[in-house]
Amino acid sequence: MMGRQEVGQVPLFYAFNLEDHVPANHLLRRIDQFLDLGELHRHLAPHYSHTGRPSVDPALLIRMLIVGYCFGIRSERRLCEEVHLNLAYRWFCRLGLEDAVPDHSTFSKNRHGRFRNSDTLRFVFEKVLERCLAEGLVGGEGFAIDASVIKADANRQRGVPGSDASWDRESSLTRPVREYLEALDAAEEARKPPKNVSLTDPAAQWTAAPGGPAFYAYSTNYLIDTKAGVILDVEATPAHRTNEVNATKVMVDRVEERFDIKPTHLIGDTAYGTAEMLGWMVDEKAIEPHVPVWDKAERKDGSLGRSDFRWEAEADEYRCPQGKPLRSTGKPTADDTLIYRSSVYDCAGCELKSRCCPNTTHRKIARQVNESARDVARQLATTSRYARSRRHRKKVEMLFAHLKRILRLDRLRLRGLKGARDEFLLAATAQNLRRMAAWLMPKGPEAGIAVPI
Repeated sequence: MMGRQEVGQVPLFYAFNLEDHVPANHLLRRIDQFLDLGELHRHLAPHYSHTGRPSVDPALLIRMLIVGYCFGIRSERRLCEEVHLNLAYRWFCRLGLEDAVPDHSTFSKNRHGRFRNSDTLRFVFEKVLERCLAEGLVGGEGFAIDASVIKADANRQRGVPGSDASWDRESSLTRPVREYLEALDAAEEARKPPKNVSLTDPAAQWTAAPGGPAFYAYSTNYLIDTKAGVILDVEATPAHRTNEVNATKVMVDRVEERFDIKPTHLIGDTAYGTAEMLGWMVDEKAIEPHVPVWDKAERKDGSLGRSDFRWEAEADEYRCPQGKPLRSTGKPTADDTLIYRSSVYDCAGCELKSRCCPNTTHRKIARQVNESARDVARQLATTSRYARSRRHRKKVEMLFAHLKRILRLDRLRLRGLKGARDEFLLAATAQNLRRMAAWLMPKGPEAGIAVPI
């Protein structure tokens, strides 16, 4: 027979315990094992007054932000609604059934105020990273580096040519514009005006993905350890290749300074194979560059390339296939290149001239100042450990796919370079927490929800 729900008198008292209603294998319960905010109050103490009304607990705001970034809840207004309704979220945020959820405007005040001034989000990221180190998830031998483009919160129609961009400094300026102008004033050298500037987020870079329209964007740069794919550092830059490569030096130096970890080898794609970058890795940091060399010296028309010439290090000269020398003046050009030239008389009667320099009187070879480091990278590219490291580089790409598809960070909500940095730090913190939950507390078949990692 069909049953009917009996609606009786409403009980006067309820015995309800949140702990009993959160599944034992819930993602937040596993993450909670590795999130320690015990030192957060001491870190933020100098930024709070000793008098006045008590503020919202900053640990509560951080926990709510982690919930938002772990589950792809981008809107702070919606995040407050979800924490209000979801029992697991309340449990993770240490809120009882009758406790009030902070207003969404509280996040803006703290993000742009105390959290940013005290670098709180990096503090939380590094505390989570310290736990990853303590749990043995970081090998410290091989690091991988890469960058991914994230769209900025800027309408591509609201842009002007860089030479035409101007702001009235006497009037009220938005935070992203004010931060951009302050960065220009603090720059040691004058910057060349960009091709296109957004009026709402001028620090964002005008860029174009292959096969698509141009847009304003930032790059999130990840430095990861290849053992378990733990993110060791993250840096926000405008979406420009030079800025992305320079961010590598900042992150490697920062990890070495704060955690005393330096890799034996660094894995990257061709963008990181410039002569300057390879020279920094080999000569300054003593790191093996598992990076393809950025090299355009080889010819594709069948004529003799640089590899056909023998380098004589002791004599500081090249030898052509006929044994004739190519020498340099020893003065590098503006781009740190030495030009080695053959003798016009040697080339005039050479039988290989039609294949070597058919359109010039003599042959020239450009050699980078850091060419020895490039030779080290070329030699490493022939080894078996280099082949293994190329497979490990995919771990960075997997993290970027997870960032955009699961955490839904394919477009920023905060504007300005500092806003991008805050979002990338929170996302990387969430990914490291999820990584620890997946590796150290794997879920069983009785899990209450599906958790993509």
